[in-house]
Amino acid sequence: MRRASHHELRTAFRALLDSDSCFHTASVFDPMSARIAADLGFEVGILGGSVASLQVLAAPDFALITLSEFVEQATRIGRVSRLPVIADADHGYGNALNVMRTVVELERAGIAALTIEDTLLPAQFGRKSTDLIPVEEGVGKIRAALEARVDPDLAIIARTHAGVLSTEEVIKRTKAYQAAGADGICMVGVADFEHLEKIAEHLSIPLMLVTYGNPKLRDNERLARLGVRIVVNGHAAYFAAIKATYDCLREQRQVATGNELTATELTHKYTLPEDYIVWAEEFMNVKE
Repeated sequence: MRRASHHELRTAFRALLDSDSCFHTASVFDPMSARIAADLGFEVGILGGSVASLQVLAAPDFALITLSEFVEQATRIGRVSRLPVIADADHGYGNALNVMRTVVELERAGIAALTIEDTLLPAQFGRKSTDLIPVEEGVGKIRAALEARVDPDLAIIARTHAGVLSTEEVIKRTKAYQAAGADGICMVGVADFEHLEKIAEHLSIPLMLVTYGNPKLRDNERLARLGVRIVVNGHAAYFAAIKATYDCLREQRQVATGNELTATELTHKYTLPEDYIVWAEEFMNVKE
């Protein structure tokens, strides 16, 4: 089967944004998962920053992965992908100039869209891990991303954390990113449809939600009516792969563990998050 060009995949993603339907992403993390997702009929995939950190570093999602490491993984997927893939580009790996470099590299890798978030990453000394940058800086990053892209069909999506802000602040930020030219708005932490409605009524560009399966946001038709075109439910496929790997290797070694470990427990066990939290508190005075 002929593999679509990167531009064709971006055009396909634009068609999703321009439709009146809501699509759920497949979590893709390597060439095989991208091929599987396309074969099963998924319209769009996503390469999560957290998943890339797990796969490349076996580390928790603390903004430890570098741009080059992330781009390498995106490039492997881009070589074979037959569905458009969104890259979770975190904070763009630095300031607005770093964002420009991020866009250049991910566009060459074959990504169809990327999200740039306004979280203050990596965590700063004495600050909460959920702190955000000023909205003016976020606008600068979006404008820089738009300037850096060559293919106009590459979608630049501005992401913010609706769960740590007042509704008024979310509206202020998302309207500013829309005015800056973002092709879409991505939000994490939207509580329910009432919350979403208050934000969506001020926006006219497509929305993308990271819901992690929030049961209060499961009505696809209602989401579509509110302008939501992309929903990210999480990355269950990768965690299932961790669980399958563990179970297979344990069986080969005939190791009895007593209690069966879940995928979440295994991920926690092997990424050593307590060590990173202690280091962050000790060396950076980071507050949760």
